Amino acid sequence: MTLPPLAPVLAVLGVALTLCACSPLTAFATLTPKDPASREGQGLAYGPEPRQRLDVYAPTGGAEAAPVAIFFYGGSWTDGRRQDYGWVGRALAAEGFLALAPDYRLYPEVTYPDFLTDGALAVAWAVENAARYGGDPQRIVLIGHSAGAYNAVMLGLDETYLREAGVDPDRIRAVAGLAGPYDFLPLEGETTQAVFGGAPDLDATQPVHQVSAAAPPVFLATGDSDTVVRPRNTEALASALRQGGVMVETRVYPDLGHAGVLLALSRPLRGRAPVLEEMTAFLKAQTQAGPKATVSVAAP
Repeated sequence: MTLPPLAPVLAVLGVALTLCACSPLTAFATLTPKDPASREGQGLAYGPEPRQRLDVYAPTGGAEAAPVAIFFYGGSWTDGRRQDYGWVGRALAAEGFLALAPDYRLYPEVTYPDFLTDGALAVAWAVENAARYGGDPQRIVLIGHSAGAYNAVMLGLDETYLREAGVDPDRIRAVAGLAGPYDFLPLEGETTQAVFGGAPDLDATQPVHQVSAAAPPVFLATGDSDTVVRPRNTEALASALRQGGVMVETRVYPDLGHAGVLLALSRPLRGRAPVLEEMTAFLKAQTQAGPKATVSVAAP
């Protein structure tokens, strides 16, 4: 596979950093070429707290009964803002989804499981409001990267949070996790200990311990060069899902690191790995199918 040159992307980042003195991600989000889509809503409240806000992206020309994709960004549960991920929302919208990009509360304002509660509230907002923007609230998929992948997967596996938010878990037709931490005990690092250390049952914080036959189909992807969240997390969760009779597809992309799996969703870097193509194909198949599948699928 021939990789696209990085020089133009780096040049964009360099210009943006010079102009706005912002973070590399903000610079990338500001000036990188984006997919055609329309932002239908900005800063919409799904709860009373300042960070309980989301943006909505729709396919160009509008959506009509489109599947709803909710994307949770990463940042170690301590950092992140939805404005830096509009290019992800647009990429998903261009693939035919009504895409939602929510913020959620972060440490030190909150610890586990409050960010999961926020995620469930964002799903509840989608159930109540997606149809107004052309989405089908009966066909929701959850997507996340890194800490956001943890959030998405936990919401899909542990029905407690959705039920407490008044959401029928069967509305979640599939989940996609990109480079997520799913099996990270014992807790290592000051931040992870601060975020999860107060949980009364640490095992319950781990997605690998939340698998049941009721789980929706899951797509898991990672890069073989990821040294931030090791690929063993994806391998462990995929194994648990298969043992539980849950449909799962896995991808391990060569020469991609932790951020690379996410950046491959962008137009400039999409040629480095077919993450968007393969992830959305899986999600579309599940939103077009009948009841949630429970047949285990071997990794390709």
